Amino acid sequence: MKILITGANGLLGQKLILLLSHEHDVEVVATSKGKNVNYYDLPEYHFCPLDITDKDQVNQVIEDENPDIIIHTAAMTNVDECEQYKEKCWNVNVVAVEWLLEAAKRQNAFFIHLSTDFVFSGINGPLTEEDKPDPVNYYGKSKMEAELLVQQSGVDYAILRTALVYGIAPTMSRSNIVLWVKESLENGKPIKVVDDQYRTPTLAEDLAQACWLIAKQRAKGIFHISDEEIYTPYEMALLVADHFKLDKTLISRTDSKQFTQPARRPPKTGFIIEKAKKELGYQPHTFQEGLAYMGNHLKKIEKILLP
Repeated sequence: MKILITGANGLLGQKLILLLSHEHDVEVVATSKGKNVNYYDLPEYHFCPLDITDKDQVNQVIEDENPDIIIHTAAMTNVDECEQYKEKCWNVNVVAVEWLLEAAKRQNAFFIHLSTDFVFSGINGPLTEEDKPDPVNYYGKSKMEAELLVQQSGVDYAILRTALVYGIAPTMSRSNIVLWVKESLENGKPIKVVDDQYRTPTLAEDLAQACWLIAKQRAKGIFHISDEEIYTPYEMALLVADHFKLDKTLISRTDSKQFTQPARRPPKTGFIIEKAKKELGYQPHTFQEGLAYMGNHLKKIEKILLP
């Protein structure tokens, strides 16, 4: 089985490569804009530069590689930048998906598309796969449109929606709520964290595992992938402080009205993941288990980085 991954230099892309490197019957083709970072120094996969906004390059790479499965993780995901640079967002999150789908159809490749809880309004969370998308910002709008393209493409597909992904890349170059809270508190920096938004966080390794479960089963349809427990960011910050034994008096509660951001956020999303558990055999870590996993990973990285 040959699996082509877009966005291979991202957090999920790197976790996928690490996971699939242990599967003897899988050939990985990693693609990303720019050079290969190969955080885990793995020799088992082939890297191919790919700018998904270049139609000719998309066609050429997918024709040359002829993958059985495409896992499309590349996207413009900064919500505020999507609001500010709408044309760029649309080109990356929508137009590029159309080109990838056309190429996938010619090669008869199964297409796994990564999407987001931000396709929803956030009024009625937690949500099932049957709930109707109704985004409140441009990022969500672009991802909803991409989902429609996938569904109408005639390609065998799975859409994997996820929420608030956290995890660690060895270079520590990519932040998320856990790393932001941990670093701020370690530096004695007071932080304000909102308590009027609700999410089900997702450990990056769990998300990679879900992609692999879908790929090897060629499971079709839409799947919600996250932790089962719903939290506010404020509650998550307190759990991070407790786990890493940091001063949680530095954390103060606030609400989203106190922040001026270009893009609105859906107040309450969060996922009901019964479908993924039943049909895929998906079993995520709890948030506390995810923190423990990250803590162990950090210790290994620190040993490598220490002189």
